[in-house]
Amino acid sequence: MTKTNPGNFFEDFTVGQVLEHATPRTVTEGDRALYGAIYPTRFAVPSSAEFAASVGLTRAPVEDLIAFHIAFGKTVPDVSLNAVANLGYAECRFHRPVVPGDTLRTRSEVIGLKQNSNGRTGVVYVRSTATNQRGEVALDWARWVMVHKRDAEAPAPETVVPDLASVVPPEELIVPDGLDFSAYDFAAAGEPHRWGDYEIGEKIDHVDGVTLTDPEHMLATRLWQNTAKVHFNVEARPDGTRLVYGGHVISMARALSFNGLANAQLIAAINAGAHVAPALAGDTIYAWSEVLDTAETTAPGVGALRLRLVATKGRDETTTLRGEDGKYAAGVLLDLDYWALVPQ
Repeated sequence: MTKTNPGNFFEDFTVGQVLEHATPRTVTEGDRALYGAIYPTRFAVPSSAEFAASVGLTRAPVEDLIAFHIAFGKTVPDVSLNAVANLGYAECRFHRPVVPGDTLRTRSEVIGLKQNSNGRTGVVYVRSTATNQRGEVALDWARWVMVHKRDAEAPAPETVVPDLASVVPPEELIVPDGLDFSAYDFAAAGEPHRWGDYEIGEKIDHVDGVTLTDPEHMLATRLWQNTAKVHFNVEARPDGTRLVYGGHVISMARALSFNGLANAQLIAAINAGAHVAPALAGDTIYAWSEVLDTAETTAPGVGALRLRLVATKGRDETTTLRGEDGKYAAGVLLDLDYWALVPQ
């Protein structure tokens, strides 16, 4: 009898199934340092304990996406070890900042299944929740992933596609306890732009680009204990390439967005996200953002911007997203819709 885990295939999932994911993971200052070594991030709140204290946070949190990647990585052995690709996200809310010393563990519930027409793969929808060592929710999200079938002849399950919200309502955004931007240090943060300086429909070209390499994306993916075969094993894909983890592209684009959105300090929610095309080593990533909405919060000096963050392979001078046919423009890798907290 084998003792190894081959991962779940599409026919192993049932709607309502609850998966308790193994290996709780303690966040350390090393995670902060490695994240900064991999991505060109410079946001002041996670970079400076002094700055974090000046805006009312008793401890400097790590980047929001560190918590996301760690929590996401826990789900891979049970949800997406046999994935073709991760397809999208919805209804992701960051409930509280994660600080070094916090231990995260994740559980998921299967909320939908849909076999593809080819009969060889299917889409699995899950809702995942990450809690800390006190049992408090750190973040939760829904995602859907295309997974191989073990047996193409296995009968298709009843199709269940969950109804997921297109946006987290601004009144449901969770502002960290004590956050106060009323005495915000714009000089230390790096840019003077306030919440009121951004207009709905405005597009911001983040200018800089970063070329992906295999060592960096594999290091990042191992850091989050993400074991998906397609990221490491050149025999896992027909073309013999390693697929770059979609979260690596998210973090790279988020880091690049500092240029123009340096004061978008904290991610409050991810409304939707789509990995439009695969990224591979050698691709050069650029990013641009569009302001989709603005909202006020009850926290002193804190506003929220709803932003569309787009990552492209190669530079997109026109900052276009879709062509006249409604299809994504060539070279678009990521389309991410999120709320960020900014000073008013």
